[in-house]
Amino acid sequence: MFRLLLASLALVMTTSLSFSQESFHKNSVIAHRGAWKAKGLPQNSLASLDEAVRLQCEGAEFDVWMTADGVPVVNHDADFLEMPIETTTFKDLRSKKLPNVEKIPTVKEYLKRGMKQMGTKLIVEIKPSKISVQRSEELAEKCVELVREMKAEKWVDYITFSYDAGKKVIEHDPNANVAYLNGEKSPAELKADGFFGFDYNIRVVKAKPEWIKEAQELGLTVNVWTVNNPEDMQWLLDQKVDFITTDEPELLFELINEK
Repeated sequence: MFRLLLASLALVMTTSLSFSQESFHKNSVIAHRGAWKAKGLPQNSLASLDEAVRLQCEGAEFDVWMTADGVPVVNHDADFLEMPIETTTFKDLRSKKLPNVEKIPTVKEYLKRGMKQMGTKLIVEIKPSKISVQRSEELAEKCVELVREMKAEKWVDYITFSYDAGKKVIEHDPNANVAYLNGEKSPAELKADGFFGFDYNIRVVKAKPEWIKEAQELGLTVNVWTVNNPEDMQWLLDQKVDFITTDEPELLFELINEK
């Protein structure tokens, strides 16, 4: 009887996990720095994340840097309101506000907000440090530790221009989905190093369209950035890429819904 109870409990847990994973949207739309453009929201703000969730994007991408005192924060540029993030303390960064009066979000705050829903994935872009490769790897480790601490694994995928940082994420969490951004690695190289897929600029993919099929045949995902032109969007949809990262998620949804 006890064994039967344990088996039933395991089945319930497995079913629950499967449902959780399947509840995320499957529409290929990744909002670049959140969904900010149409409503004039600050990029990488919590408001832009909320808008990506409201639009039901499959993913909301956001960029991560580490402050001088080791706090992972969300911002695209290396500077936040003219303060260089990597050489500025977290306290000093929080002394200034975005146009919508938000302060610079921490990665923890961003994940916490994103975990209130289960439709939109959170795409963590680990920015390469301008100081050292070691600092990029440290940021990668901190992000993985934070995701693990918050039990946010099912929400989070990772992307990065730093191959070393990407491999560091895979080293610390072999189950993590990590895609590479820079564009010079072949699908076979990415597969050999344990990457989940590539996330290359539209120019790279148009120059090497054969990489789409090669990657997918290897079980890798294909994401393309930053695609705001409707002709490019349509071409990628016709190629059946897995994801399209865009500043214009509303436009991409229109094209998808026309099919």
